[in-house]
Amino acid sequence: MSHILLIEASARKNRSLSRDLAQRFVSAWNSLAPGDPIVRRDVGSTPPPAVDESWISAAFKPAEARTEAENQALELSDELIAEVLQADILVVATPMYNYGMPAALKAWFDQVIRVNKTFTFDLARGDEPIEPVQSGKTLVMLTAAGEGGLLGSYAAHKNHLHPHIIEASRLLGVDRHETIHIEYQEFGDQRFADSQAKAIAAIAPLVDHLLETSSCPNA
Repeated sequence: MSHILLIEASARKNRSLSRDLAQRFVSAWNSLAPGDPIVRRDVGSTPPPAVDESWISAAFKPAEARTEAENQALELSDELIAEVLQADILVVATPMYNYGMPAALKAWFDQVIRVNKTFTFDLARGDEPIEPVQSGKTLVMLTAAGEGGLLGSYAAHKNHLHPHIIEASRLLGVDRHETIHIEYQEFGDQRFADSQAKAIAAIAPLVDHLLETSSCPNA
């Protein structure tokens, strides 16, 4: 059994390509493994708050030293982190906004990447003091962009979405990642139609592959 955490980040409720891919992914998974739990966190509709000074003060303070107000400042973070720690597969369904993450998705990452919760920091490790608490997780990125050539092509240098998600997810215990991507949405031409069709067709084989190879993370 795999535990899946699905993060949906589009500000659109309707006409969202990334949400459509997410629903197709869930349907494909449920058809083959109906008993696997899937937790859906819609940060596009309900964005987590931005990290502020009170959050930072609380997060870097030992739990026994926090005030009630500081504990309250971390309540949502604790809830979101619990979802991450339980998951074997993280599915991030998101559009590209201005060549990067939507603000709501960045806010989610800021809430769940937390010292002594999802990663540890030890200067004895030298120039790489950060280590994730878990390992063995898989990241699936279901993404959509208005332009094209963003994955290993002529416009790849503009793509700050996928590299950022991959690097941030590493601190959540992700060791491998898969990408299904739609592009050329704003052009609306045959390139967009082909890209969307290719992405939709890729979902079922990816689900088959993940069901064959997924394993529980090491705590």
